[in-house]
Amino acid sequence: MRQAAMRQVFSSSKVVKGAALCAMMALSAAAYAGSPIPAEKIAVAKSALQRAEQSGAPEFAPVEMAAARDKLARAEKAAADHNKQSATKLAEQADADAQLAEATAQRQKSHKAAMEFDASMQALRQESLRGSHTN
Repeated sequence: MRQAAMRQVFSSSKVVKGAALCAMMALSAAAYAGSPIPAEKIAVAKSALQRAEQSGAPEFAPVEMAAARDKLARAEKAAADHNKQSATKLAEQADADAQLAEATAQRQKSHKAAMEFDASMQALRQESLRGSHTN
């Protein structure tokens, strides 16, 4: 009888340990799934940087581009050093800086186009006025 009770205690203890292990694994998986993967964030930042470069940001937003490039390089180094939290944060900041650079470049280009349009309209008005005075 004593052996049966001992078996039951050991059996119950195995079940409790197994359940605890499963719970810990589930919590670990949930924590891992909830945290962003730095490699994905870095890829998003690289893509944003490429879009910014194509939009003319190096010319129109050089400060923002430099900040984005610097943070992306630091994110890649942090990822290589297995510092996931820092890599993720820096990659997100690089993405934001690249988006700002792209928006700044687009705004600058739009402003330049509007100024050129206004100058063209002014030249046309001048032409029109000269033409109407000669008649």
